[in-house]
Formats: sequence, C-alpha cells, structure tokens
Amino acid sequence: MELIKTVILGVVEGLTEWLPISSTGHMILVDEFIQLDVSKSFMDMFLVVIQLGAILAVVVLNFEKLNPFSSEKSTAEKRETYRLWYKVILACLPAAVIGLMFNKYMEEHFMTAPVVATTLIFYGIMFILVENYNKKRKPIVDNLNKMSYKLAFIIGMFQVLSLIPGTSRSGATILGGILFGASRFVAAEFTFFLAIPVMFGASLLKMVKFGFHYSGAEILILIVGMATAFVVSILSIKFLLKYIKNNDFKAFGYYRIVLGIIVIAYLFLVGDPTQNG
Repeated sequence: MELIKTVILGVVEGLTEWLPISSTGHMILVDEFIQLDVSKSFMDMFLVVIQLGAILAVVVLNFEKLNPFSSEKSTAEKRETYRLWYKVILACLPAAVIGLMFNKYMEEHFMTAPVVATTLIFYGIMFILVENYNKKRKPIVDNLNKMSYKLAFIIGMFQVLSLIPGTSRSGATILGGILFGASRFVAAEFTFFLAIPVMFGASLLKMVKFGFHYSGAEILILIVGMATAFVVSILSIKFLLKYIKNNDFKAFGYYRIVLGIIVIAYLFLVGDPTQNG
C-alpha cells in the first residue's frame, strides 16, 4: 500500500510541477488524503526531493540543448549555450536569496490550506487577465536565444512569488515572461530550465537538513516516487509544449479558481487539513 501511495504522489508531482497549477499546493492537499506511514520530517523532505525525478525529465529531454560541451555544436552554438546557463543562473538569484533568508518563516506560516486556496484563485484570475491583455500583443522574444539578461532577471523576480505555496513556480515565471514580451513557448521553455538549479538546490538543502540516514523502506519510497515523477513529467512537458502552440493559459486559470473554491468549501466543512493532528 505504501508503494501505491508513493506512485500516486509521484503522478501528482509529475503532472503539477510543469503545468501552471502549483505542485506544492497539490502535494500539500493530496498528502491529507494519501498519508504515507513515515515520520513528519521524512515526509517534509520527500515532498521536495521527489522533484528531482521531475527535474531529470527536463535534463533528459533537453540534454543536447543544455550541453555546452557537445561535439555536435559549433563554437558559436557552444557560446550560446553558455549564455543560456548564465541567464538561468542570474534568474535563480532572487528566489535563492529570498528563499534562504525566509525559508523557515515561510514553512511555519505559509504551508497551509487557506494560503494555497487564496493563491490558487488569485493567480488563476491573473492568468485569465494576462491572457486577455496579451491577446492583441505580439511577443518581442519568440526565440530563447533572443532573451536578454534583463528579461531573464525579471522572470527570476517573478519566481520569488512562487515561494508561497499554491502560486506555482512555472505559473509565476510564465506570467512574468508573457507580461514582459516573451512568447508562451519561450516563457515555458525558460521556466523548465530555470527549475534545474532551483530544485536541485532545494532538494540538497532538504536532504542535508534531514540527514543521510535512511531505512531501506525510505530509500525505496524515494526511488519509486522520483521514478514515477520522472516518467509522468516527460509526458507533462511534451503535452504542455504542444498545447501552448495553439492554446493560451486560460484553461489553467479556470482550473485553479475551481480548485481553490473546492479547497475553501473543504475548509468550512471539515477544517484545515494542514493543521490537523
């Protein structure tokens, strides 16, 4: 049963990490109904480290594009790949600084169902408003190589918003990219690459905080969770990149609003699941 629960959590992570609907928000809520028989400290670590599976999906799907040492690339192409990594690192700095400064405070005060419900609805509305605003605008940046360091940093500033659960890291950075002139495809693609150092860093911090003393069962849970997230993430990423070629993000906005309302209804009827026990 524990492995079945782990697979379900891996599926949720793989689906929600890349779609702009908040993976952390979903994982907090799903954890109420699918509780693993593990310690709270392990579960807190697991909900972050499981993202490594999702990240590996990005690396595998884009290995050639992200590899500056590829023998198949010209000198100019290698320089372009290095520039892409510089932009990614620059964009990571705001969330890294703010996250390290306020991580403990946010974990203690923001990891709650009311916060998740509020941010789900708020950014759902924002997606609809931004898409309506963007309808008659033509993207300034329609290719990732054309993205400036300034735009990369601005997208990184939007990533800071995602430190609050329910916001969605991909949702916040895609919104920022679209608002400041990037096409949906470029905003989404850069968001995927931006996740690599962010999630590796967050996972490493969680693992160090937990300590490297795992039981056999805990190791199995981590492996199964990450493997499931990896497979589902590959499907999610391919779906999203195909979807946004002909569609906007409004559907995700409506989904977020409906889910937020359901969470609020649950809060009134049952209470805050994140505060129980």
